[in-house]
Amino acid sequence: MTATALPALPVSRLLLWRHGRTEWNAEGRFQGQLDPPLDQLGRSQAVRAAAQLVTAGLSAEDTVVVSSDLSRAATTATALTDLLGVPLLVDPRLREHGMGSWEGLTRDEVAARHPGQYADWRAGRAVRGRGGEEPAHVAERALAALADLPPARTAVVVTHGGTAGRLMERLLGLGSEHRRVLGPLTNCAWSELTTESGHWRLLRHNTSVLPVPGESGALQHGNGAWPSEAQPAADGRSAKTDPAVAGDADAVL
Repeated sequence: MTATALPALPVSRLLLWRHGRTEWNAEGRFQGQLDPPLDQLGRSQAVRAAAQLVTAGLSAEDTVVVSSDLSRAATTATALTDLLGVPLLVDPRLREHGMGSWEGLTRDEVAARHPGQYADWRAGRAVRGRGGEEPAHVAERALAALADLPPARTAVVVTHGGTAGRLMERLLGLGSEHRRVLGPLTNCAWSELTTESGHWRLLRHNTSVLPVPGESGALQHGNGAWPSEAQPAADGRSAKTDPAVAGDADAVL
């Protein structure tokens, strides 16, 4: 699929928010468009992150919240819409990247059964023969969902690791050769983009709340209070070094 010019979006600020953790995330299992629910930690992450987003200045008057129709995203989004008192828009075009025959398998299972495909995936190359979707198609369908939003200052887009990555690359004009320049979103982390002179800019990436002390598996790389204390732009961590994403297959699609 050949990328076309970006459509004019009816919002000037985007918060791309990845869903909370599922049991499959914890197991390193590819979810794709299958629909495992949030686990207990994932539900806690959603509640804490939603409160932080509201503290960051979101208001019912100028915010629209839209979510993938998969339950792990919609449940995460509901934690925010309940606080803001706004309706939740649901759009299947924000679903995760379809992974074809990999869906439901762990990283180790894919590596054993499809070593060539797995090597291409690890290197950020196109993966042939597994079915599912091409990355460019994921970006275009997600972009079309944003173009159909009602006018608002801010859109909170509750989606998935792969879809968020492809959408950011498309908005920032990053070609396939730059895939994975941006680190993966961890569970319940978000990125902020705004328009300036007709171009989208990434202001913050992979922002998240701090973990509850002693909570195993919480957001281990959180930037703290946002936006005043957040670290700007990408935090530079990778799936190889960050324990929060090392085993999370969908985080590095």
